[in-house]
Amino acid sequence: MSELVTGEAVALELRPARLPSRALAVLLDLVAAVAVYVAVTIAVVVSTASLDDAAQTALSIATFVLVLVGGPIAVETLSHGRSLGKMACGLRVVRDDGGPIRFRHALVRGLIGVIEILMTFGVVACIASFVSARGRRLGDVFAGTLVVRERIPVARTGFVPPPPPWLAGRFSGLDLSAVPDGLWLAVRQYLTRMQQLDPQVGWSMAERLAADLAERTGSPVPQGVPPAAFLAAVVHERQAREARRAFGSGSSSSASPAAAAAPVSDAAPVAGVASAGGAASDAYGRPPVVPPGAVVQPSGAAVESPGEAVESAGGAQSAESHEVPAGERPGTGFVPPV
Repeated sequence: MSELVTGEAVALELRPARLPSRALAVLLDLVAAVAVYVAVTIAVVVSTASLDDAAQTALSIATFVLVLVGGPIAVETLSHGRSLGKMACGLRVVRDDGGPIRFRHALVRGLIGVIEILMTFGVVACIASFVSARGRRLGDVFAGTLVVRERIPVARTGFVPPPPPWLAGRFSGLDLSAVPDGLWLAVRQYLTRMQQLDPQVGWSMAERLAADLAERTGSPVPQGVPPAAFLAAVVHERQAREARRAFGSGSSSSASPAAAAAPVSDAAPVAGVASAGGAASDAYGRPPVVPPGAVVQPSGAAVESPGEAVESAGGAQSAESHEVPAGERPGTGFVPPV
């Protein structure tokens, strides 16, 4: 890459064209120019057969100058530096500051090209281009131009990491309609390159992107959830919605019905049940959350919820018809409905 500075002090990174591609482009241009020159010469000779030798010689010189010198100059001026051979090879002539060339640049290149390409069979141009650090021939040096490559291989798209398993389907209730495409693009670029960033810089970027995303969705970032994991989970939810919209809601559901119905809260997913010795925690060091409706004993263990009916030896009894006297109620805090 070659760094060029524009008139506004903006640095441009361009890829200069090297000798092989430039030689192929010049060869294609010469083949086209010679073909046009031969056709025009035959037409001029046939139409001026009655003239004397001096007039025919003058017309031949004029044809040579117009076709082999004026033709390339006109083509480069009108196409802003893209001749037939350069278009085929993916090249373009630009100024030293990266701007498009004008008539004076094409004129200087064309006049000097007659000497270093046509009269010397390209030997001078090849030597100058080989010696130059940016592959410029003498015409480029005097005209203040540079031949650059327009076709640059596209970089491989980075892989967006999946969210943690305990966040899968947790943000199914978010409203993502107000999130602009620019923010989605910034989040995807961060997720694909966060492993290449400094940890502190990456954390601050993730916090800013998560704050912007939370402001657009109207739901704050859950407490205790890392910003990078939050971004990955929301992007995964958006991809799942797009897949359901494209292929049908029943065939590409990524979350279970229970997870899809669960609201977004600040609590972490249940990772275990606390015992008397202490509460279990997940991979991020957070204690588990007891499901709504469960009763916690003093020892820390969760017992069954009211929805689970008391079963007798013969079978399950109805909760509505089961009444327990006040003196015989269990001491666990569970009160059956009357």
